[in-house]
Amino acid sequence: MVLQLDERKWKILQAIIRNYLETGEPVGSRTISKYSDLNLSSATIRNEMADLEEMGYILQPHTSAGRIPSDSGYRLYVDMMMAEKDREVQELKEILLEKEDKLDHLLKQTAKLLAVNTNYATMVSAPSMSRNKLKFLQLSRVGKEQILAVIVIEGNVIKNTILSVDEVLTDETLLKLNILLNTHLNGLAIEDINLGLITALKKQAGMHSEIISEVIDAVAEAIKAEEELEIYTSGTNNIFRYPELADHQRASELISAFEEKKALSELVKESLGEEESTGIQVYIGKESKVENMEDCSIVTATYDLGEGMKGTIGIIGPKRMDYDKVIDNLKNVKKQLDSIYKKE
Repeated sequence: MVLQLDERKWKILQAIIRNYLETGEPVGSRTISKYSDLNLSSATIRNEMADLEEMGYILQPHTSAGRIPSDSGYRLYVDMMMAEKDREVQELKEILLEKEDKLDHLLKQTAKLLAVNTNYATMVSAPSMSRNKLKFLQLSRVGKEQILAVIVIEGNVIKNTILSVDEVLTDETLLKLNILLNTHLNGLAIEDINLGLITALKKQAGMHSEIISEVIDAVAEAIKAEEELEIYTSGTNNIFRYPELADHQRASELISAFEEKKALSELVKESLGEEESTGIQVYIGKESKVENMEDCSIVTATYDLGEGMKGTIGIIGPKRMDYDKVIDNLKNVKKQLDSIYKKE
């Protein structure tokens, strides 16, 4: 039977368990007063710890020693933590699925609208991050020799990966691995997860070091996959409106660039890589370094959805394009995209 805890007791129990998992030493009231954000006196904490002991959630291994979690304490902590993480992940999935559908439609319509308004070819990239960072991860058991790694990247992008393990992991082991990985990896980009950090994590994981390697590989794959760009285009037939771009070979090369999108991906990366890339950028001819677009001008703007999620809007036309009109259109679209998701 689970006894309900008030917020104060729950925070103290959390602090005891986390501290004990990190140090392996019994936890005293002074440690809790420094470790938690409760701003309680040691005497008050001792009283609460006595109640927790009476309820069966912590134990005192020796007289005058600190407390350690009991099996019941571990069980409550694991159940509460997993329930909270499951709730967070489910809420994120529901919100993101709705947002992704809306955003996908919105970006396609944006590309079409710009093409109609300017009579040039247009492109809009889906938002990405130049340095994706891990927000948090959650390991949970889905079978005797399988665990599910839920990886959440900044921008609330969720990736699920099933990992095979050669042992049955207990709740306590999964809990320790979750705490170990999140404590050391949260907020890091993949470039920051170096050999020294991996070695230290493996050492702390002991006999479970192989799982650390698999989780880090899964994180790297999730971030790498998220870096692949989705690009929406429109108005490629507008190229034929301009004689200097309309001869068969040149037009064919330009249309191929729009269809294959490799050159556009390079353009997006170049645009997002510019310092202070939140304004309007104009590339004339070879300035863009984009293959097959030496005879074009390209005007881009970077939109920002918050949490580091940015994308590129681009208009491609002849060098004699109406720059004033193009820049006005880009500024308006950028402003609208910036504001839509930041309001939510």
